Amino acid sequence: MPRKRKLLAQLSALQSNSSLPPFDALGNLNVPSDGDSSPKSSKYFVTEKKNSSRLEADFFNQPCVSLAKSFLGQILVRKLPDGRELWGRIVETEAYLGGEDEASHSKGGKQTQRNAAMFMSPGTLYVYQIYGIYFCVNVSSQGEGAAVLLRSLEPLRGLDAMRELRSASRKGPRKPLKDWQLCNGPSKLCQALGIDKAFDQRDLTEDTAIWMVPGHDLLGEQDVVVTTRIGIGNRGEWAQKPLRFYLRGNKFVSIIDKKTEREMAATGDFSCS
Repeated sequence: MPRKRKLLAQLSALQSNSSLPPFDALGNLNVPSDGDSSPKSSKYFVTEKKNSSRLEADFFNQPCVSLAKSFLGQILVRKLPDGRELWGRIVETEAYLGGEDEASHSKGGKQTQRNAAMFMSPGTLYVYQIYGIYFCVNVSSQGEGAAVLLRSLEPLRGLDAMRELRSASRKGPRKPLKDWQLCNGPSKLCQALGIDKAFDQRDLTEDTAIWMVPGHDLLGEQDVVVTTRIGIGNRGEWAQKPLRFYLRGNKFVSIIDKKTEREMAATGDFSCS
């Protein structure tokens, strides 16, 4: 008789000849219900249920540029009030470095009610509105007032719900959105996931409606394009800083920098520095 079967037979014999409570093969100690409010299973066999795949505080506690690169390939999860989960792979980010960065909302180290989340612990969401209509979502990093803008996602799960949310924000009858159009821009991303100002200052390591989980792909330098940020042309030298990062060849990126990609291909220079 195999050792495991022999052990179970011995346990069964012990239970039939003693007052020990029944023991199942999964290692749980089953205590009969007799009105006693004591635990129904032994603490030695119970493990606390926890979402171990959620990215935790140590991941977000990185310098801004490092975090912006590390986000590529990770998965943003949004749980809607009706229980549906929307998943998207992060394919494009921008780094905003805080006080010295002329394009940052926290330039000069100025802290306001609007940008307070940028000064909070790494992993805090900073959500702001543009043009009085659209929302953008950032994640705080190491560094006073530093944060990473999430620019584009590759939709993975819940695409029908994303279409519903995007359609609700569009005026008049329009053609159905293609998959690559759902989250290919910072405001589209927020629309598709139902992210608004109510998400400002939420913590990705603890929130039950939005969090991140690790992606499955290991990325190399050759997978990442490093180029200038979008829409900050009047910020002097900061407009030329290589602080936007995206996955090379990914069709869900908002804006492709063909010139930079050609230079990378010609020189073989895939450095992310």
